[in-house]
Amino acid sequence: MKFTLSAQDTNSKARTGIVRTDHGDIPTPIFMPVGTAGTVKAVRQTELKNDIEAKIILGNTYHLFLRPGQEVLKQAGGLHKFMNWTAPILTDSGGYQVFSLAQNRKIKEEGVEFRSHINGSKLFFSPETAMDIQRHIGADIVMAFDECTPYPCEKKYARESMHMTHRWLDRCIADMNGHDPLYGYKQTLFPIVQGSVYPDLRKESAEFIASREQAGNAIGGLSVGEPAEMMYEMTDLVTDILPKDKPRYLMGVGTPANILECIALGIDMFDCVMPTRNARNGMLFTAEGIINIKNKRWEEDFSPVDDTITPDYSKAYLRHLFVAKEILGAQIASVHNLKFYLWLVGEARKHIEVGDFLSWKNEMVQKLTFRR
Repeated sequence: MKFTLSAQDTNSKARTGIVRTDHGDIPTPIFMPVGTAGTVKAVRQTELKNDIEAKIILGNTYHLFLRPGQEVLKQAGGLHKFMNWTAPILTDSGGYQVFSLAQNRKIKEEGVEFRSHINGSKLFFSPETAMDIQRHIGADIVMAFDECTPYPCEKKYARESMHMTHRWLDRCIADMNGHDPLYGYKQTLFPIVQGSVYPDLRKESAEFIASREQAGNAIGGLSVGEPAEMMYEMTDLVTDILPKDKPRYLMGVGTPANILECIALGIDMFDCVMPTRNARNGMLFTAEGIINIKNKRWEEDFSPVDDTITPDYSKAYLRHLFVAKEILGAQIASVHNLKFYLWLVGEARKHIEVGDFLSWKNEMVQKLTFRR
């Protein structure tokens, strides 16, 4: 994987670039639709490619390990072939899912014992396990195994967890360097900065991660309940430390406004389930604000859902689909929200390149948070 910087905003840390992988180039800043179990919910791969124009999607190690499992993925030739997706894939290591199973896990130096959310069976993930599963999945970009601390979190626990995540990273690097990829193309490891919301811990973690000189770096443990301003503060601090010539990935973020604010802080890559999860509940993101399409006010509104993103369906029709509980409603809404997110980062790239990103961003953030 190679990263080339293209443009740098003069009034913020926003920048554009290209991440080059064996499955294609990724323009940055970029949003990655989340395809947890080998599918972006309610969206076909042809729509992802041709309509949404996704450049990279995300899969999840924990879920793909449970279903369909490593052996099936290996027989299929990896996740790309299994799901008929020819563009790049990034996989989360499963650390966040282990974090979310707090009632059913035991964390120790060797790894994490936990129980499957499907059948309750006992499982064990170590840094080496996470690397092996991601090798079988065949993602272009794989994440180091880490512990995602909750918010709020005592500083003592955050420090101990961070140091364990660092030790786990060295094991991940050793395992990656000790094995060849399974499917004939390169895989790239991203370490993850942790440290909760403590500036000194975030600084220490970012310096440690930078010292490992991997091809890209991620920031984890944010967007877990802390105030947005605190997330921005930690992000700003960390991007000042992480290498400028490598892509920076902020995990699990976020709302359209979050994404624009964090692009201004020097982030290149984002993912979040919000566009599809909210779409299935009737919440649509537009350049003029947020729409709850199930509201009665749209019952006789025959204007397009969005003139630019979804001009072919009216608000009245989409509302009807939701009221009638038709599956097509969730499909149209999911495609719309993903197209909007990809449109938004595309517009951000344009404004960075012409030099007026900050003023455009400030104007857009005001619009994006308005509820129509």
